[in-house]
Formats: sequence, structure tokens, C-alpha cells
Amino acid sequence: MSHIATVQDAVTAFADFMEPTDAELDAIEQEMPVILADVDLLDAQIITLDRIPTELDNRRLRRALAARIALANRTTAATLPGGAA
Repeated sequence: MSHIATVQDAVTAFADFMEPTDAELDAIEQEMPVILADVDLLDAQIITLDRIPTELDNRRLRRALAARIALANRTTAATLPGGAA
């Protein structure tokens, strides 16, 4: 008979002192528009997986992709020194 060991250490390994720092939370908040744009793009792509895309689907894909590109470019431009894009 084999005994089942508890995984209490693994479950409680993340104590209060391991919470994200304010800087990490700020970074996540700054990336959130890009993350949401990626989700919109994936949703639009998933819709078209099992059928031929309609004109509405094509517009949704283009809009989601354009938003993702615009946010990525804005984020890249903001992080490059000297304002170069």
C-alpha cells in the first residue's frame, strides 16, 4: 500500500511576503491594454476557425489586429530612449 503525501508545503509556499510589488503591479497595469487587445484578436480568430469568415468577421479581425499593432507600437515607442520608434 502506498501512502499519499500531502502537498501542504507547495500549497502554502506563496506567503504574504511573496505578493507582487507595487512596481510589478504597475507594469501589469501598463500592459493590460495590450493584453486585452490580444484577447480580442484571439477571440476574433477563434470565431473564424470552424467557418468561412463573414465580412463582419473580417472587420473584427482587422480592427483587433490594428488595435494590437497600435498598442504595441505605442508601448515600444514609449520604452525606447530618445523617442525613436
